[in-house]
Amino acid sequence: MAEAGDAILCPFDFSEALDFDPSLAELMAQGPITRIRLPYGDGEAWLVTGFEGVKQVTTDQRFSRAGIMQHDYPRLTPEPIVSPESINVMDPPRSSRLRRLVSHAFTRQHVEQMRMSIVELADELLDEMAEQGPPADLVQHLSNRLPQHTICEVLGIPRDERAQMQGYAQRLLSTEEDSQQTEASAKASLRSYFDQLVKERRHTPGNDLISALAAAQDGEDALDDQELTVMALTLLLSGHDTGSCQISNVSYLLLTHPWLLERVRNKPDSLPAVIDELLRYIPFRKGVGIPRVALEDVEMGGVKIRAGDFVHVSYLTANRDPERFTNPHTVDPDRPNVPHMTFGWGGHRCIAVPLAMAELEVAIGRLLERFPGLRLAIPAPDVRWDTETIRRFPVELPVAW
Repeated sequence: MAEAGDAILCPFDFSEALDFDPSLAELMAQGPITRIRLPYGDGEAWLVTGFEGVKQVTTDQRFSRAGIMQHDYPRLTPEPIVSPESINVMDPPRSSRLRRLVSHAFTRQHVEQMRMSIVELADELLDEMAEQGPPADLVQHLSNRLPQHTICEVLGIPRDERAQMQGYAQRLLSTEEDSQQTEASAKASLRSYFDQLVKERRHTPGNDLISALAAAQDGEDALDDQELTVMALTLLLSGHDTGSCQISNVSYLLLTHPWLLERVRNKPDSLPAVIDELLRYIPFRKGVGIPRVALEDVEMGGVKIRAGDFVHVSYLTANRDPERFTNPHTVDPDRPNVPHMTFGWGGHRCIAVPLAMAELEVAIGRLLERFPGLRLAIPAPDVRWDTETIRRFPVELPVAW
């Protein structure tokens, strides 16, 4: 059984279009578990890359998310993104309790009501794009604004406050060296904002997600104010992260894969399957997210992970594992329906997946329906990509029709 060896320094700063990070590919080739060091935080970590290994770590209660909050854990951002009270750093049974309560707000009925609002918002934004005329920046007109307005709409955030919330969310995801104070300030501002909003909704409920979460019960159990505040903040960040990036990323891949675009145009009912395959294929972030810490010695993948060791998993490499997906580096919308890990796995799989999928299906579906001649307005190599956050997405996506 191998012990920890020399760690590989992993800045994970690759941001060339939607190409797969070569450093991740090299780590995959070295084996299912390797020792790494990240730009921020104290110490080293194990990185698990294979699908089955990631599945084990994300479901094995010997690996704790909650335990990392006592440490300056290895990460990609100067300031830790998550709050100690966030569901993202809770372990069962506490996290299971919150997930049960929050799931009441994401029933099929609620999501369908949200879908109607998303369609209205998408059409309003696409009307503005059509009125301006080509060329137009899809990021500015649709990708940024639709998720911002959608998550703010369902959370009940007033329109004149949404741009400020977007700014806080963007600053919190920065990987810049001198951004720690800015990130801490942004997190504090968001926390204070939602703390006040929760109090208002407790007193005067509305037809919004925070009010629905405030009313959610599982028997006698319900969310307290602090839990509801952090949950709202988490949903805001997740809404921006998934929606803004993936609308642009999916659009870019469709516009640079004419055969795939033609398929969706000819068979609109294939759109959900195409989006699902593109979500598997897209490297949606740089490197890794939130680690876990081993609560006891664990042997897996030919190495001994000792109690106290940090363990990162890569959903990106799990989605490209050839033992799980045939020809994993190829876009194949006819691939057998095998679940991927873009939304996570196990007890920390994204709670708001139904909302995220509705948003993507509406955004891409309405875009292609409204603009049948949609195309990139510049050569694909000239598209600029984000280099300042942990996410992968085009900064601008000029289109014409």
